[in-house]
Amino acid sequence: AACCSGALRCGKTAEMNWKCVPLSSAHDRKTFVCGVAELDEYFRNRAGQDQKRGFASVYVAESETGKKNAVCGYYTLSAAGVLLVNLPEALRVKMPRYPSVPAVRLGRLAVSLDCRGRGLGEYLLIDAIRRSLSASVGWTLFVVDAKDENARRFYLHFGFASLPKEERTLYLRRKDIEGL
Repeated sequence: AACCSGALRCGKTAEMNWKCVPLSSAHDRKTFVCGVAELDEYFRNRAGQDQKRGFASVYVAESETGKKNAVCGYYTLSAAGVLLVNLPEALRVKMPRYPSVPAVRLGRLAVSLDCRGRGLGEYLLIDAIRRSLSASVGWTLFVVDAKDENARRFYLHFGFASLPKEERTLYLRRKDIEGL
């Protein structure tokens, strides 16, 4: 099934053989390898703690056809704020005059090496956006801090825009993705 609409225009179809669920102690975190040491270390050693302490909600993609409790990928979500002065002028003039605007932050997103090239990154991104849209809390921007230039290109491909003074901090406006 095609998975893209609105600001997300990927031009491809993702394999839909995963489901995203909250991280639990049953998930095998020790064997997860995405190839980025910082993301692997976070998932193995700190994701569970961040979730328990309320710093982030962690969601994992499980294969519906693979090994039970194996993690194909993961992402984290948390509440955030973006300072009004950091927004593009055209967007800033439409915002209330608060010091910051409410946002959802996609903190980390990683796909295991075994699952690369099958559309899982896209699936995780869309699941994170859908989950954020269904939350019973107000927010205006969906933001992500791209770890490197490859990650930045990934998000730009899906219609994200960079903040003027922080090109690795990217955002989508809620009103642009609500129809997803």
